Amino acid sequence: MESIKEVVSVSIGSSKRDHTVEVDLFGERFLISRRGTDGDADAAEAILRELDGKVAAFGLGGTDIFLHAAGRDYFFREAKRFKRAVKLTPIVDGSGLKGAVEADVVRFMREDLGLTLEGKRVLVTSAVDRWGLSMAFADAGCRMDYGDLLYALGVPVIIHRRATLERVIHVVAPIAVQLPIAWLYDSEADHESAVQSDSKYAELYRAADIIAGDYKWVRKYMPADMSGKWVVTNTTTPEDVEFLRGRGVELLITSTPRLEGRSFGTNVIEATMVALDGASGALAPSRYLELLKATGFTPDVSWLQRQEP
Repeated sequence: MESIKEVVSVSIGSSKRDHTVEVDLFGERFLISRRGTDGDADAAEAILRELDGKVAAFGLGGTDIFLHAAGRDYFFREAKRFKRAVKLTPIVDGSGLKGAVEADVVRFMREDLGLTLEGKRVLVTSAVDRWGLSMAFADAGCRMDYGDLLYALGVPVIIHRRATLERVIHVVAPIAVQLPIAWLYDSEADHESAVQSDSKYAELYRAADIIAGDYKWVRKYMPADMSGKWVVTNTTTPEDVEFLRGRGVELLITSTPRLEGRSFGTNVIEATMVALDGASGALAPSRYLELLKATGFTPDVSWLQRQEP
């Protein structure tokens, strides 16, 4: 019987976003699944303990083990429990793809899609969570709005300058990573969750050309009319795609490929690359790029307002 490598993403996000696919990579079969626990960290830890040593790799979703931003690493105190729960199976949180790989999405937009980015106004919901992507947009000549304080901490301040952003991160991040995960990461929004379309923060979307970041935050204050806007995000289900189409979003790009109708989170794809490589832990960014290119895993591109031929 053909052996199958199993990759499991254990997420403290919504279980309504769970999904399972089976794919062939270089002649090996991979069973890739996501298991959400609806904000229950104890349940997530229990799943990790139960499956440790029985699967090829774990992804951790709905939170991060650590953040790499502004030249430093910040480890979440509460997330350490998930690392301690796993003794045999490698576990990654997507951070390996949020650097070089997500930064490469901006190159992909410019070179492969031929899009002009210079001068575009970009709202990044949290640069500390998507540092590579954020800095790539800035380096491409975009005008930046960084929403870290608003989206993660509820402080209604938008940062525009990189130097200011770095100073804020150096002061706030060491404190923030000591807080309970539930204070920083809401359970992921699903397609049935309410969107705060009438919030005063919806004006940020109207002023932006591109909205980039984790989908749960991209969606949070989205106004009803998003005509002509571009969204660059990670995990989207078919329901999410139709939601964005209905709001008039012109272009949707997910940093990870779409498998059987939905894109998986960066943690899932990173875990799959680790399993494919047979590694015991995270890989070098250059190796991720090499494997993604070899497997044909490229960003997913959807022009949502174009009619199918």
